[in-house]
Formats: sequence, structure tokens, C-alpha cells
Amino acid sequence: MITPLTTDVDSIKIAFSDSSLTTLKIVIGAILFGIALDTPLSAFRDALRRPGVIAVAVAAQFLLLPALTFVLTLALNVRGSIALGMILVACCPPGNVSNIVTHRAGGDVALSVSVTAVSNVLATVLMPLNFALWGNLHPTGGDLMRTIHVSIWSLLGEIAFVILVPFAVGMTIARLWPNVARVARQVIGPVALVALLGIIVIGAAKNAGILADHLGTVFFATFLHDALAMLLGFAIARAAHLALAGTKALTFEVGMRNTSLGMLIAFGYFGGLGGMALVTSWWGIWDIIAGLILAEWWRRRTAAKAAEAVAA
Repeated sequence: MITPLTTDVDSIKIAFSDSSLTTLKIVIGAILFGIALDTPLSAFRDALRRPGVIAVAVAAQFLLLPALTFVLTLALNVRGSIALGMILVACCPPGNVSNIVTHRAGGDVALSVSVTAVSNVLATVLMPLNFALWGNLHPTGGDLMRTIHVSIWSLLGEIAFVILVPFAVGMTIARLWPNVARVARQVIGPVALVALLGIIVIGAAKNAGILADHLGTVFFATFLHDALAMLLGFAIARAAHLALAGTKALTFEVGMRNTSLGMLIAFGYFGGLGGMALVTSWWGIWDIIAGLILAEWWRRRTAAKAAEAVAA
């Protein structure tokens, strides 16, 4: 991994070798495959039975979150590559970690799984289109977009292949060989997640100098961005008058992003552009930490309220 150090985050390039990029694609495929193994066809039938809630979740993820992220990058006045990283994260679909965290918080897991399934399918088209729209509109990020000349059609093809192929294979196995899927889902998801975190940690160790220079800025932006995403999910759920369990599910579905896809674009199409690589990589760690903290707090608070109600 080549890491020339400079004070300007826009000029940093954290380049992956071809083998490293291939490993990242395999890990992403495994993550999506694990999501598919956990996604029965009933998840889509459940989505059809609750079209209003699903529509609210999709609108929050693919319309409101990217728009609010765009405004946040302007308010924080971050560098162009950091702005593109934040926009890219906002355009990513949720991953299966949101389902795990929803379960931990005592939320509506069925709704969480349905939203994850629908969002990942829609992301094959909406993710690259959203990123191209908001990225090109950004006053500083747009200059970088036009300098690098990223093809929207190439992005569409890449995302469609990375999402749809493992998703289709995973759902087929879950449908035809449920016993195999039951065993596989207990192994593939956790292993893929650990592998992704390993890629991030190894990359961080090899780029300690860059992190020392820029992690403060990236951490602050990521902290606010993640909090905004969680708050948006909570606010949308409350506005839709969902029960507490549904509110928990939508909070995590909107707030937690599968940034491994963002890393693929940052490294595969932007050559590891400084701010994009740092934001997408750090988000993958912080998002899990923040989600688990919120889920644990929510679970304990709900249990405490239930105990108070019984005592009363």
C-alpha cells in the first residue's frame, strides 16, 4: 500500500494493489452473500404488506440522507475529498449489521430485514446515480469528480455486479438448501465482517502518519454525520407514527451504512483519494461502535421502563 504523506488531504492517495482490491471485492461479496442468506423471500412479501413504511425508509435513505449530507459538508466546510467520502457513505445501502443491532436493541427485526433487502436491491441503481448527482453538484467535490472522470455507467455495472450476484446466489441457496444456509450464515457474515475490519486496521497501521494528520477532522465529520443519519431515521419513524420497535429498526436502517461498497468505489475508481478513503474506512468502524452503544442504551432503557410499569 503506497501512502505519500502531505498536509492536503485532497492530494493524498492511499492506493490498493490489484490483489488488495480483489480481496476487498471478495469480502464485500461475502458480506452481501451473508445478507442474502439472512433474507428469506418472506422479507419481500412482508415489504409488500407494509409498502408505506418501506417507502418512508427508502425515501429517508436515498433522498433525504444524501441531501442532508450535502448540506452538512457545506456547513462543515470540509475539503472536497472528505465531502465526496461523506456523500458516498450516505448513498450506500444498509448492511446486515443493522439487523443485528436492531435485534440487540429489541427492535422490529422483520422490518429491519425487509428494509435491508429492498434497499440493497434498489441500491444497484440508486447508489451510483445518487453519488454522481450530489458529488457533481458539490462546489469542491465536483471539481475532483470531473478531474478523475468517473463513468456513471461503469459505477452502475460494478455496483450491480457486486450486489446482485452474491445476493441472488445467497437467496437461491437459502431457498433450495435451508440447512446449508443456516450453517453458512453463522460463519460467513461474522468472518466477512472481521475480514473487513482487518483490512481497515491493517490499512490504518500502514498509514499512521496520514491518520495522525487528518483523523481529527475525519472523526469529527464522521461523528456528526453518523449522528445525523441516526437522528434522521428516528425522526422519520416518529413522523410515520411507528411503534417503538419499528422506530428502533428505522433508526438503524437509515443510520447504519454498508461502507464496504464505498471503500470499493474510493479505492477502485478514485485511486484511494485521501478524504474518501479515510471517511469510508473510519465510518465502517465508528458506525458499528455507535450502533452498538445506542442499541445497548435503548435495550436497557426499554427494560427499565417495562420494570417501572410492572412495579406501578
